[in-house]
Amino acid sequence: MTNETQRRPVRRSALAVALLAGTSLGGYALGHSAMAGDAAPVNPPGAQLQPHALPDFSALVTQVKPAVVSITNMMKAMPAALEQDEDGGQQQQMPSPFGQMVPHGQQPHAAEARGSGFIVSADGLIVTNNHVVKGARSLSVTLDDGTVLAAKVIGTDPRTDIAVLKVDAPHPMPFIQLGNSRDVKPGEWVVAMGNPFGLSSTVTAGIVSAVSRDIGAGPYDQFIQIDAPINQGNSGGPLFTQDGKVIGMNTAILSPTGGSVGIGFAIPSNMIRTVTEQLEHGGKVVRGYVGVEAQDITPATAKAMHLKANDGALLAGVQPGSPAADAGLEAGDVIQGVNGIKILTPKELALNVAGILPGQSAQLSVLHDGQVKDVSVKVGSLPNERTAGNDSQPDGHPARIGLALAPLSPDMRGQLDLPDGTKGALVQGVQAGSPAETAGLQPGDVIVGVGTHAVTSPAEAAKAMRAALKSTDHALALRVIRNGQPIFVGVSVDAPDDQG
Repeated sequence: MTNETQRRPVRRSALAVALLAGTSLGGYALGHSAMAGDAAPVNPPGAQLQPHALPDFSALVTQVKPAVVSITNMMKAMPAALEQDEDGGQQQQMPSPFGQMVPHGQQPHAAEARGSGFIVSADGLIVTNNHVVKGARSLSVTLDDGTVLAAKVIGTDPRTDIAVLKVDAPHPMPFIQLGNSRDVKPGEWVVAMGNPFGLSSTVTAGIVSAVSRDIGAGPYDQFIQIDAPINQGNSGGPLFTQDGKVIGMNTAILSPTGGSVGIGFAIPSNMIRTVTEQLEHGGKVVRGYVGVEAQDITPATAKAMHLKANDGALLAGVQPGSPAADAGLEAGDVIQGVNGIKILTPKELALNVAGILPGQSAQLSVLHDGQVKDVSVKVGSLPNERTAGNDSQPDGHPARIGLALAPLSPDMRGQLDLPDGTKGALVQGVQAGSPAETAGLQPGDVIVGVGTHAVTSPAEAAKAMRAALKSTDHALALRVIRNGQPIFVGVSVDAPDDQG
């Protein structure tokens, strides 16, 4: 008998105790209220309450099921010990990616991960989670009728955990439409579909528990919280309303055990629509950027600075040379509105600025030295959306390194425990199958030099890499700080990038 099996009766007993305690307290409260005098019971003897029929989702499931698919990710070989650490870590954190059913062993080996997705166009465009396709050596999609098709990645957006795939089908494919997630309300019925634990075409139902949840997964969290059971393998599957519209994509759970406890999270459909359109047409997501570091206004900060708590985004810093700096914004300013939309928190500021196309102007309502003023800022492109090394060399051979670089902010210096004044380019992401991944570069590495030349920003790093590749035999020596220690990492770009 395993330890898990031994624990299960204990858990059931604990649950029963909790329910009994609730029943006892509830009975006492009702009895006490009945003696209060004029209060009348809400269900007097003889009263007839109209029963409410539970919804029947069978017609909805029949209609939408052909557009829900299973995705199989044949992952690249990686050390088993690393897989085990990552798997265990995911169960302790939130969000918890589903579907990564990784065998454990002692030697490096290939792994198979499974998730879900749904078709959004007749020509075979499929939406799923980025973590479902991450690290893929090859991808395949299994349709509802059992047909297996090869899939390729059109684009991914790790910041929102959204990926777009494409399959070539011999005939138009059934697809489903995205609804308007802005209309979603707590308490309404929803249906989740996917392939938990490899069990295809599984349907679960529940209600919307909350909207606009920030669970710390990324800078643009706006999750829909649901209580419909979702488990490993549900990642990337659609969340439907009763009219058959997709209002979310199941992405994460909060669980102390790794299984469903009725707290799940879905990416809202309006965010899916925006990101998918950009990935489909450009292969990447472009977001607005003004160059500020903002924080919440706590009661203590509000008192010290004579502000109102939770009434805007307090600027802790303004990046030199950024659009915000050019517009005259300063640390201590409070942004309270963007293009007429009231801003209460830094999250709302980030979401609204990100939705403005680079090159456009944003009208900010700013509290400066106790006075509210309007400031016009020309929005730039978020620097860490740019991928270093994607330029072609003069000879036509791609020098695709596969690094997404971000500025090294003071906040990130603190998180990485770097000395004050450290300058460089933060590795925000590493493209699967790229030369950077082959060389062992990791998110969280800080590039401080290319060869013997120091670099202080993502732009300098990208420029130095291009220059080095022109003068060397398609190889780079990057000076990197990892876990507080400086190291050199050699990157060869001779191998082609299979991820396209």
